[in-house]
Amino acid sequence: MKNKTRVLIVDDDKRIAELLSLYLNKEGYETREVYNGTEAASAFLEFEPALVLLDVMLPGMDGYGVLSELRKAGKAAVIMLTAKGDTFDKVLGLELGADDYVTKPFEPKELMARVKAVLRRGRDDNGSGGVEFDGLSINPTTHTVIYHGEKLDMPPKEFELLLFLASKPNQVFTREQLLDRVWGYDFMGDTRTVDVHVKRLREKMSKGDMFCIKTVWSVGYKFDDGRMQ
Repeated sequence: MKNKTRVLIVDDDKRIAELLSLYLNKEGYETREVYNGTEAASAFLEFEPALVLLDVMLPGMDGYGVLSELRKAGKAAVIMLTAKGDTFDKVLGLELGADDYVTKPFEPKELMARVKAVLRRGRDDNGSGGVEFDGLSINPTTHTVIYHGEKLDMPPKEFELLLFLASKPNQVFTREQLLDRVWGYDFMGDTRTVDVHVKRLREKMSKGDMFCIKTVWSVGYKFDDGRMQ
């Protein structure tokens, strides 16, 4: 029997956690529920989920603190669940390494669509093969990035964005195209998540300047492989 994909639900509202479990179970996922931030990290290590649905407002440790701990412990995808609608709170979650966020109240069907999109790996234009440049190696099989001899730690969406852009060097993509091709669904018109992920990639790839993600003003981004155009 094929192992089910595991999803850890971290939410202090047991009714919401149980509802999420119900929908996820119907879609074939295995779930575990945790109701406070303090227990989330240990549950993550024990359960080894592929995805974490993480509420921001939690007793013990808030969702941002939990997210920071999860990023140290493993590479599972994380979707933040927040009652806060302020852009700052959303961007903060993305800055800390979240792959997506959903504002409460949300439609369960929409959340399920986001879960499937975030979990999708190595499909379509993200490419199944690796990318090699002088000083840069991206391996989708092992989910590793080696840059100038240093292994870079990257959450799933950062990795997918880098792989997508690097596999099509010097080709310009709009933010909307990147949302569609990397995230794989309508991101409700908010393109800031692309900017946040590009910023994080640039920070991690600040050693040397041969390879970089360049901004094409009024258009979007491209991966510059250093060749003369």
